[in-house]
Amino acid sequence: MHQGRWPPAPLHSEHLFAREPAVPHVPQPQSTIGASAAADAARTFSVALAGSGGAGVMTAGTLLLDAAARAGLYGLMVRTSGPQIRGGEAGALLRLSTQPVATLDDRFDLLLALDWLNLNRFADEIPLGATSLLVGDSDAGEPPAMLLASGARAVMLPLKKAAKQAGGGWVNMIALGFAGACAGVPAEALEAALRASWKRGDDALAANLATLSHGIAMANALEGDKPLPLAVTGTAPRGRWLLSGNEAAGCGAIRAGVRFVAAYPITPASELLEWMAPALSRVGGALLQAEDELASVNMIIGASYGGVPSLTATAGPGLALMAEGIGLAVAAEVPIVVVDVMRGGPSTGIPAKTEQSDLSFAVDGLHGDAPRLVLAPTSIADCLATTEWAVQLAEALQAPAIVLSDQFMGQSRAVIDQPVHAPEPARRLTAAANAPEYRRYADTPSGVSPMAVPGTPGTVYTADGLEHSERGIPSSQAGDHAKQLNKRERKLTQHDYGARWADVEGDAELAVITFGSTTGAVREAIARAATRGVSIRLVALRLLAPLQQAALDRALAGVREVLVVEQNHGGQLLRYLRGRTDLPGRPVGLHRPGPLPLRPGELCDAFVDWAAAHARHEEAA
Repeated sequence: MHQGRWPPAPLHSEHLFAREPAVPHVPQPQSTIGASAAADAARTFSVALAGSGGAGVMTAGTLLLDAAARAGLYGLMVRTSGPQIRGGEAGALLRLSTQPVATLDDRFDLLLALDWLNLNRFADEIPLGATSLLVGDSDAGEPPAMLLASGARAVMLPLKKAAKQAGGGWVNMIALGFAGACAGVPAEALEAALRASWKRGDDALAANLATLSHGIAMANALEGDKPLPLAVTGTAPRGRWLLSGNEAAGCGAIRAGVRFVAAYPITPASELLEWMAPALSRVGGALLQAEDELASVNMIIGASYGGVPSLTATAGPGLALMAEGIGLAVAAEVPIVVVDVMRGGPSTGIPAKTEQSDLSFAVDGLHGDAPRLVLAPTSIADCLATTEWAVQLAEALQAPAIVLSDQFMGQSRAVIDQPVHAPEPARRLTAAANAPEYRRYADTPSGVSPMAVPGTPGTVYTADGLEHSERGIPSSQAGDHAKQLNKRERKLTQHDYGARWADVEGDAELAVITFGSTTGAVREAIARAATRGVSIRLVALRLLAPLQQAALDRALAGVREVLVVEQNHGGQLLRYLRGRTDLPGRPVGLHRPGPLPLRPGELCDAFVDWAAAHARHEEAA
């Protein structure tokens, strides 16, 4: 909607303009803006609700998203906060639209702050502009100078006093009504969302319904310029889902057959575990909270060895602790799934902020030659499909699979169309009873050998981290070592992964490669660039390891230049790709670390500049 160049901090793009002259399907339709993104973007409304701990802005944001869904809208809500994991200042950042959305917009139409306490800790994540509306409580003082400098229209209203006068409801209900009315969400949908969430007494509900109505009236009575609301024309069609990426990942895992989870809570993966605990109990599974990450990974190895598809979820620090255990799963060929909900690093880093900085560790971080599967969902909806696929691949190939989600997808919530479910249960090649001369690690042409369930007669074998013969007997002989190394590599590299390895869109001679949560912003930026006469091909990788080199070469056929977009400091995806394949032309990177998200407007400008630089280079040549 506001397509000017931004951000407050520049893109980390020294590689993009380093030379002179400068040179710079299994798509999830519910997770994209689509081909008409520029037109659809004009029908979005972005609102930020901010306040200190206990003010209830997250509750208000969640109810606003629910109400938008009830009114037939799509939406995305991103959580942000200061350095605290729990408590303290917080913000609910929403983008509502008549079309699916997978990323935040360039600027917010409305920022409503219940107070200004420590808002500066994440104010750079709430960009405003001259057409934005800045609303605060008249008793809370003046807004921070950095927000006023944006040129937004500032309006101070008696928010807390209004809540008391309206019946003694909570002030966040004033915020919900005000923001909902500004966005064009009908009062009926807002009331329905509040009623559906209510678990207290009727008197308190009545007070808060009155407070909600007062917030709506305050917005409608506001004079002067204010952002245009969305044109809401209907009610929610059947089949829409409202969920977070963590919930989607858990759902995908259970659909694929996971029945045991062991994990140690860690931000931002804890909600995945909280969702799976009751869900597993309903399908006959179990979740165990382990004492630490080392115990977690070894527990799921044991459960999987016993024949039960198993999973753990963690973040970067936990993934580092699991490295030896994952190596054990590689050597013993035990299928496990590790969902890494990435956050800012290194060390404990920035727990509640997003970053794609675990990629290098995921693909190369184990000691020895240890091939493993690494997958990355491209959207909140795709967290379900990709985690489901990861379980299927791990079971079929008897290998560990790492799923790289991140805080943006994991803790954000979105209204999506119901994901298509292709019933394809995970299948493991198991050994028959009393098989003659059973060799657990037989060097088969596919590299996959029958795995016996403990207790199956005639199939006793040793499974540990030592190198071994085909029978599982520990061996230090060079021949056995080479044979098992080749076997473990072959079963991953020879497998037919089909079309799901990436989303490939367009046929332009300029291509952008990306992965994970940046896909939504990149896809929308490409659609915007098309309206400015710039055509760009998209390759959004879903299977990162083993890298599908032949498929990538086909996807890039006819491409003259490649730009790799990612959210980390060192350009890890660019380095990974250049280390394993030859990209066309002179591949360059556009990247920056978290927590500031990559936004479609800034990416669109960068793409247009890159295309212009490429044209100048072609003319000079």
